[in-house]
Amino acid sequence: MSDVTITVRGEHEERIAPERATIHVTVRTEGAARAAVVDHAMRLAEPVRTGLSERQAAGTLIEWTSKRLAVRAERPWNNQGKRLALVYHASIDFTATFGEASELSVWVSEISAWDGVEVGWVNWHLTPQTRADVEREVASAAVGVAVQRAQAYAGALGLESVTPLEIADTGLISREQSPAPQMMKARGAAFATSAESGPAMEYEPEDIVVSATVEARFTAR
Repeated sequence: MSDVTITVRGEHEERIAPERATIHVTVRTEGAARAAVVDHAMRLAEPVRTGLSERQAAGTLIEWTSKRLAVRAERPWNNQGKRLALVYHASIDFTATFGEASELSVWVSEISAWDGVEVGWVNWHLTPQTRADVEREVASAAVGVAVQRAQAYAGALGLESVTPLEIADTGLISREQSPAPQMMKARGAAFATSAESGPAMEYEPEDIVVSATVEARFTAR
């Protein structure tokens, strides 16, 4: 039998507990006087900023950021279709990254009852080093799966060896219009709560799925 070209796909995935949780929090105010709205927003944001600085100094918070104050104005409509007086809206966004879900829960339980504070979503993720290491391992394992499949096909044809010709991400060999593979997916507990929320909050994030898919072409003889 002459040489045979074998094209296969290899996949592999790992599930890893997240190492970091980045939460998004916004302080919002509104009113008829721009200066008063801005001042109110700054005053409401100050305890949030102070608490984050203290937690970072204590080592329970990895890092945090705060965006500049944003102000916008609008003239809403009433039920009769008439424009009302100008209303100003001010907001300050914060992000905070925790290394422990328990510390995140404690902080969110504290600030969720504060006036003007809106707790947004949480992004569960890995450290950059862990992510790079795991993606490398998963990609290598996916290649191994492709080699095993090629060897199985070759053996079924009575051929003894396979030699790699090409290896690529999904779609690059076949030239199909398939979506690019997503190397990392985070499936955690997305949530939102208003300033009226009071009960303590507990978060148990799901494992992060790190996956890789490759296509490979071999010559079997």
